[in-house]
Parts: sequence; C-alpha cells; structure tokens
Amino acid sequence: MPAIEDHPLRYAMANELHARPFPAVQAPARAAYLAIKPAHNAAGRDRDADRTHLIALLDRFGAAHPQPGATHYSGQIGKHLLKWESHTEFVTFTIFGQGVAERPYNASTFGVFPDEWLRKAPGVRITSALIRVELAEGDEGIVAKVDDWFVPESLAISRVLDGELIIASDFRIDTGGHMRFAVFARSQAGERRTGRVVQRLCEIETYKAMSMLGLSRAHNLAPEMAAIDDRLTSLLSEMCGPVGEPATLLQSLLTVSAELENIVAQSAFRFGATGAYETIVNQRIAVLREERFAGRQTFGEFMMRRFDPAMRTVKSTEGRLKAMSDRALRAGDLLRTRVDVERSAQNRDLLASMDKRSDTQLRLQRTVEGLSTVAISYYAVSLAMYILGPLEYQFGISKSTIAAIVTPLVLLGVWAMVKRLKKHIE
Repeated sequence: MPAIEDHPLRYAMANELHARPFPAVQAPARAAYLAIKPAHNAAGRDRDADRTHLIALLDRFGAAHPQPGATHYSGQIGKHLLKWESHTEFVTFTIFGQGVAERPYNASTFGVFPDEWLRKAPGVRITSALIRVELAEGDEGIVAKVDDWFVPESLAISRVLDGELIIASDFRIDTGGHMRFAVFARSQAGERRTGRVVQRLCEIETYKAMSMLGLSRAHNLAPEMAAIDDRLTSLLSEMCGPVGEPATLLQSLLTVSAELENIVAQSAFRFGATGAYETIVNQRIAVLREERFAGRQTFGEFMMRRFDPAMRTVKSTEGRLKAMSDRALRAGDLLRTRVDVERSAQNRDLLASMDKRSDTQLRLQRTVEGLSTVAISYYAVSLAMYILGPLEYQFGISKSTIAAIVTPLVLLGVWAMVKRLKKHIE
C-alpha cells in the first residue's frame, strides 16, 4: 500500500454512512417513539441541551453515555433498547421491547419515559407513536384487529417488502396522545427487515409532521399576503394613469417590496425544509414496495389524498409569494423608468430654456460690447482733443476739424482692440 496522507475527514465521512444502523426487531415486539423539537429556531438550538436530556434518561438506568458531540446513540436501558438520533430540527427517541401487551396500545412501553424527564425536555413534542409488532402467518384476523384498533375511514394498510410484512395505521392521535402503527410479520421475515420497516414507519410519521409545519406557515401567511396583494394591485393601477407624486408612489412600492422580501426571508427555511421532508416521506413509502391488502387504501394512496394537497398548498404559497415579490420589483423598475423619462423630458426643456437664455445673453453682450466701444471711444476722443488742442493755435485748425479727424481713427482703434481682446479670451 503506498504511503499517502489521508484527508482528515476521510474516515469520518465513510463511517457516517454506517452511523445509524437499523434496529433489529423480532416479532412479537413493541416500540414507543418520541420526536422533540424546540418551538422556535429549532435549527439553531443548543445541541448540548439535547445530549444533557439524553444523559439524564441514561443515568436513570445506569447506561453508558454517548461520545461527546455524538448525533446518534443506541444501547440498553433496563429491559428495553433505546435508539436516539439528533437531526437538523429535532431529536428522536425510540424504545424497543420484546413481546406485546395484552391490551393493545396501552402505552406501557411509553412509560419508560418518566413524566418528570418529559417535562424537562428542551423542546415540545412534534409527534409520538406506539408501534405493535405481531407475528402473523396468515391474513386471518388482521382485518378484524385493524378495524378495532384504527378509524376505518382513515385506515391505510398494505403488504410490504414482497409481502413478508403487513403495516397499518390511521395517522390519527389516540386518546393517549400518540399515533398508532401495527406491523404483522411473517415468520420468515428477518429481524433486520422488520426493524427497517419499524424505522421507516417512524420516519414517515416524523417527516410528515415536520412537513405539515409548512402548511401551518402557509395558512398564517395567507391573510397578510392577501392584504399586501391588494396594496400592490392598487399601486399598479395608479401607475396606469397620471402619476401625481412619483416619489411617493415609488416609496410605497419600495415599502411593499421590503415587506415581501422580509416574508420571503422568514419563510425560506420552513418552505425549503417542507419540500425536503416531503421528498423523504415519499421516498420512505416507495422503498416499502407496497401491495394492496384486502382492497384497502395503501400508505401511498393515503398520502396522495391527504398529504399531497397540503404540500401543494405550501408550494402554491411559496410560488405566489415569489411571484408577488417579482411583481413588486418589476413595478418599481417600471416606475423608476417612468420617473427617469419624465426627468429626461424636464432636463431637455430646461436645457432648451438655458440655450434660449444663453442666446439672449449673447445678444445682450454684443449690444453691451457695442455700447462699450462707443463709450470708450468717447472718452478716448476727449483725451485726444486735450492732447491735440494746441494744434488749433499753432496751425490754425479748428477744434471741429480736429474732432472730425480724430473720431474715426479712435473708433477704428478701439474696435480693433476690443476685437483682439475678445479673440484672445475665446
């Protein structure tokens, strides 16, 4: 083997694929399942509090503790097997026991979770379930049992994994506060296969419950979205006519856009998680390879009729929210464009007015230049008359004659000087 350095996470990544083995369940058996989730900010919860809660349960039975930072644990607590897992938003506890109670679903197995310990849970119950695993060589008596244990109108029952097991549930909360699942296993069904089915049932129930949180979020958003939609429609209607105060209308549109973006940001995680959980539910049902039992609806059919419409509502709300946000942004862009066009027209008119004013100023300047030439020439002629005054006595030339000779020359000189200065300045 060549000497090469391994990536620091190589073994951790490889072992992660085998970190959560399926439990081994030999019929007859029973199981109690509990999923706990903080009411708020479950993804950012204190994971150490979850481990502390687990250790408190283990210490009651003198069981070994999990490794620091562990996200899963499996071990004996008294006569039962405990399986603990930490997920993104919740933690799960599953207790397995041998044999079944004489009275179905009497919650005796759930009693392994002490009431005091449950009250100190770092979260709330998102779901809990009682699972009864019976040994059944034939189909006799199964229909009578499930009709007695479950609500017939909601009952889902099917053969799974090549007919070696039969699963049933009505997905209703019983008087004890738990969901009920039944598993009927043939003698040839191995304990690993039975354990996988039990695990799949727990996952289906948990991810179904987590998915329904998205539906609750969608229902809560409906009134707020309707109000914002009315405001947005009203603002768009105003844009179709003359806009009195574009800045005010634009500010209103920006306010609506900000509100929508805030809703999108607050709902993105829940809606995204709902989509992921829905996919897991459908995948878990698919791997069971269901077959119809006694003409009853299967788990897949139950989900198609009851669960899928809820998920479509969530997707519709998410799509509508995104469409409203995009519409508000487009409206803002259109209004800004309209404002820019109006400002361009105003700037054009202003420039035209400035050109006209500049032309007037230029004409006035030329007029002033002409008058300045006359004024300068007048003073220059006056100075010249003072200088040439003695010629009147020496040569006998009259003052009028001198003025007539000097004035054109001075005017021509002043005009040339002004023109030269103007040319130099330009």
